[in-house]
Amino acid sequence: MKVLVVAAHPDDEILGCGATMALHALQGHEVHHLILATGLSSRGDTSCVQIDELRRASQLAATSLGVTQVIHADFPDNSMDDVPLINIVKYIESFFGRFNPDIIYTHFPYDLNVDHQLVSRAVITAARPTVECSVSEIRFFEIMSSTEWANPLLNGAFTPNIYVNVQSTIQKKLDALNFYSDEMRTFPHPRSCENVLAKAKVRGAESGYMYSEAFLLAFKRSCLP
Repeated sequence: MKVLVVAAHPDDEILGCGATMALHALQGHEVHHLILATGLSSRGDTSCVQIDELRRASQLAATSLGVTQVIHADFPDNSMDDVPLINIVKYIESFFGRFNPDIIYTHFPYDLNVDHQLVSRAVITAARPTVECSVSEIRFFEIMSSTEWANPLLNGAFTPNIYVNVQSTIQKKLDALNFYSDEMRTFPHPRSCENVLAKAKVRGAESGYMYSEAFLLAFKRSCLP
């Protein structure tokens, strides 16, 4: 199986599905990351050195999970709404053509963060079910401090319908997040390692496991009649 994780910013991929990626890798699947925005350029004076350091952190995190490849694009951080959607779609489509993924993990389309919204929309567009498209399943993940902060009265809340037992890999997710120490916060901020573990316990309790990562199935096609 070929697995593709399409994320807006460095650290989204680990927050959203880090333990599941590690599980895929342990099962011998190819796992690739595609990270579209720089992750820093919206924060005022940001140097190329800082962006390079963040990209090195993402590579170290990916390696610790057994990920095959990380590719970074240079779309503007927290300003992807300034980019024509078709440009984002075409970039993702070009990666599909090189990799032919079977399953995609990406953002919930109603996250608070605008980059998350646009990446999700672009993935759904790029992976539309044509004869040429290899994608058989798309799963939306949740990002602490973005998914739960969105207004559910406007768009609907994240309601997972897939739970992955990650008891064997939850520590790998926490260890990978340590490479993103500059992006993480202290508890009780939702983007803290304590909250990541607590969320995994809650999702586990919802599904009869010790620890789970939860996803919303956005698309699936089967070879069964």
